Amino acid sequence: MTEETKPRIIAVLGGVLSGIGKGIATASIAKILQEYGYRTSAVKIDPYINYDAGTLRPTEHGEVWVTDDGGEIDQDLGTYERFLGKELKKRNNITTGQVYKSVIERERRGEYLGKTVQFIPHIQEEIVDRIMEAARGNECLLVEVGGTIGDYENIPFLSALKSLERKLGPERVVYILLAYLPIPGHLGEMKTKPAQQAIKMLSETGIFPSFILCRAEQEVDYVRKKKIETYANIAADCVISAPDVKHLYSVPLLFEREGLGKKILARLGLSPRRVADWSRWEDALVRLESPKKQCRVAIVGKYVDLGDYQIADSYVSINRSLEHAGLARHTKVEVEWVDAKTIEGHSAKDLLASFHGIIVPGGFGASGLAGKIAAIEFARKHHVPFLGLCYGLHLAVVEFARNVMGLAEAATTEVQPRTPDPVIDLLPSQKERLSKEGYGGTMRLGAYAATLDRSTKVYDLYDRAGRIDKDRETILAWKDDPSMLFRLGLLDLSEPAILERHRHRYEVNDAYVERMKEAGLTISGWHTRKDGRFLVEFIEIADHPFFMATQAHPEFRSRLEDPSPIFCGFIEAVERNAEHT
Repeated sequence: MTEETKPRIIAVLGGVLSGIGKGIATASIAKILQEYGYRTSAVKIDPYINYDAGTLRPTEHGEVWVTDDGGEIDQDLGTYERFLGKELKKRNNITTGQVYKSVIERERRGEYLGKTVQFIPHIQEEIVDRIMEAARGNECLLVEVGGTIGDYENIPFLSALKSLERKLGPERVVYILLAYLPIPGHLGEMKTKPAQQAIKMLSETGIFPSFILCRAEQEVDYVRKKKIETYANIAADCVISAPDVKHLYSVPLLFEREGLGKKILARLGLSPRRVADWSRWEDALVRLESPKKQCRVAIVGKYVDLGDYQIADSYVSINRSLEHAGLARHTKVEVEWVDAKTIEGHSAKDLLASFHGIIVPGGFGASGLAGKIAAIEFARKHHVPFLGLCYGLHLAVVEFARNVMGLAEAATTEVQPRTPDPVIDLLPSQKERLSKEGYGGTMRLGAYAATLDRSTKVYDLYDRAGRIDKDRETILAWKDDPSMLFRLGLLDLSEPAILERHRHRYEVNDAYVERMKEAGLTISGWHTRKDGRFLVEFIEIADHPFFMATQAHPEFRSRLEDPSPIFCGFIEAVERNAEHT
């Protein structure tokens, strides 16, 4: 590695409180550096021992983000992708579980040549190697360390950052501390003590922040900045105010107002290569503040409550996708999360009639199933725009089979293994693997190609958005990439095809597909596996204003400047419904 090819590392660390926007701050700084002309990426370090986020409970950790190459990752990766407008890989997430598993496997293979394997240097080196791998091809890499300063599980990663600093040189590493400044109600005064404690604990690891982002309800005044300057021994203009904002897209603009981007570049010995263009983001904020239309959408799911609180993070990407689609149409989309369990035993019409559209998102298991099916039946019968995502497609097929095809006991074998009509089932190859190896490797994860029927609404939406042409470029690149080729299946390049990300185990049972078609269900898109197996990717009902479902998770590919076609079509239909109700 030459001096010219060494990346710059910007580490973002948390103070004494989690959940105050470290991921958004990381994504915002990455976006700023990108706007100044630097090839920039971001990596999220999660100190938990889980190998990835796939087995974490959404109500406790937020949704599981899926990358094109099949990574199951913390939702912060989604924020990075949405801000940077680029696809990241599973290498952009590092967990304690991954690090120790890799080191132990190498020790078992004898790769350490009989050496005593220890925390220093071997764990440290593994972390450094993974950060450098994520940085490959980029000039600047943001490294967000999950958790807070003082967490025992953070120690290996802070130690590795110091090692990386020695390897690259201190002039190529910047530390940014996100500190919380509360305003206790009984005092009415902003307090800097939590920030001081975070600075103290961080200094005990040998790390001294170059910048401090002060998270607070309000702007941080000069008096508090000077107080932190004295305590942290950094200039007051490196103490950056980061107050609560109404819209997350204003965060980069807020940081730029204090010149954070140029200050970071100067600290790294760099200067802007071009003038940052924030016009599209500023336009988005104008649209958010002054929409021309308004509509209400219900998301009927089960991961919405934790104790006395509703947890929106369980479906954060769906919310962002609705926001993107609404912005594209100058429409404010009011979203309400409806616990599917509350619909059971009640009238779906009474609970859902006030909404202009209904979404049933992904999920697993029997909890809330009857409520979700009731919501789908209501949407289908009363011509309310409906969008089903992954499990939402499964249950739309079950509802159609029961109430249109007359298969009263139709079900998914995930919930009813002995159903006489398994319209949703595991593939034979999956059943064989489950019997031998358990659940590992039986999910369809990451992006897969779907061929579209030119006569359908789905095709029209993707064609109008230009996604078919855009995805064709990626498809052609994947044909030369052995690690991604299997995701194309038996794809006929003469037919229109798109890419969407998946995270599921069960599929529509192709033994029922022809009967579904005869009953009026349109198969709009499909994936054909290398073994010739036909997998349903999109369904719709032709004579319904908008009844559409997909096996995929299109919310993972929606961006501020490139909203998901299927979400745009849904909001368009929702708007029409709102005009007539």
